[in-house]
Amino acid sequence: MPRDGGHRGAMHPRPEPVIALHRRREHGGLPIDDRKLARALRDRTHVRVVPGSYVAARDWRALTPIDRHDVRIVEAVDRAQGAVTLCCFAAAAVWGIDQVAAWPQTVDVLVPRTSGGRSSGVFRRRTSTSGDLETAEWRGHRITTPAQTALDLARISGFTSGVIALDQVLWRRRAGGPLTSLDRLASTLEVDARSRGRARARAALEFSTDLSDSVRESEGRVLIEALGFPPPVLQKRFTLPSGRLADVDYYFEDFDHVAEFDGVGKYLDPALLAGRTPEEALIAEKDRGDELQRAVRAFSRWRTPAHRDPRLLYDILSGAGLPSRRPRPPAGLIFR
Repeated sequence: MPRDGGHRGAMHPRPEPVIALHRRREHGGLPIDDRKLARALRDRTHVRVVPGSYVAARDWRALTPIDRHDVRIVEAVDRAQGAVTLCCFAAAAVWGIDQVAAWPQTVDVLVPRTSGGRSSGVFRRRTSTSGDLETAEWRGHRITTPAQTALDLARISGFTSGVIALDQVLWRRRAGGPLTSLDRLASTLEVDARSRGRARARAALEFSTDLSDSVRESEGRVLIEALGFPPPVLQKRFTLPSGRLADVDYYFEDFDHVAEFDGVGKYLDPALLAGRTPEEALIAEKDRGDELQRAVRAFSRWRTPAHRDPRLLYDILSGAGLPSRRPRPPAGLIFR
C-alpha cells in the first residue's frame, strides 16, 4: 500500500474552482428532460463534465485549463464507488502544478498492479507495484503528495514536462510557499523502488529550480539549454532609471543580455491586471521594456510561437548577439 507522506506543513491543495453545476443525482429520482439536455449539448450551450454532471459552456470556457480538470476530478471522485487515490495529472491539478500540454479527459487514479491497469469511463487506472509512494488525505480519498506527483510526471513525461512539474512544486514565490523542497524530492525519489522512468526523473530534478515564475519560463529555460545557449541567471533584479524594480526572466551575465517570455496573461488576467485596463498594462510593460533596453547591452523578448518552433527562439537570441554552441535547428524539430 502507498505510505502516508507526512510532512503536511508545506502541502496545501489550491482552492477548488467555483462554478454552477447541474447534476442528475441532485434531482432525487425525478425525471429529466433528456431531449432538452441532448439539444443543449448538441447546440454547445452546455458541456458534459463527467456523465451526469453538466455546466453552461460560457462558464466552462471562463475557467483556466487546470481549473476545468480540477472540476472534472471533483465530479468524478464524488460519484466514485469507494475511495480512490489520485495521482499524476489529477493530483497535479489539485495541488496547482500547472503544465503547458493539454490536460487529459480522464482522471488518473493509482491502483495496485495485481488489480489490473485497465481504464474505463472517466478514470484512468495507473498501476504500481511499489509500496513506497507518498500519499496524503484529500476529501475522504487519497492523493499523491506534491513531491511524489511531480516526480511521477517526470517519470511518464518528456524532459520538458518533467522540469515544468518540478519547477512548479519548488516555486519559491508561490502563494503560501513552495509545495515541497529539493531535499524532499531527492529523498522521495530515493525510496521509490520503481526503475521505469527513474533516470528521466533524476535528470529533470537536477535541472529544476525554484526560480521559474511560470510554466512558460520553465519551458523556455529548457529550450535555451537545448539550443546551445549559455545558462542564464534567473529573476535577476534591476533598478531602472525611473526607480522601479524589474525582475527579469533570464539574464546572460557575461553578455549583459536580458531575455524575457512575453505572456499574454499579464494583459488579460484580472488578477495580474490588478485593477488596470489591458491598455494600461500594455503601456506599462512597454515602458518597462524600454527602460531595460537602455540599461543593458542586449534585450530579447518572445511569445509562445517561439516555443512551438525553436528556430524562432534561436533566431531571436542569436540575432541579438547571444552565441550558441550548436547550429540552428532544422525545421520541425521539437524538444521534449
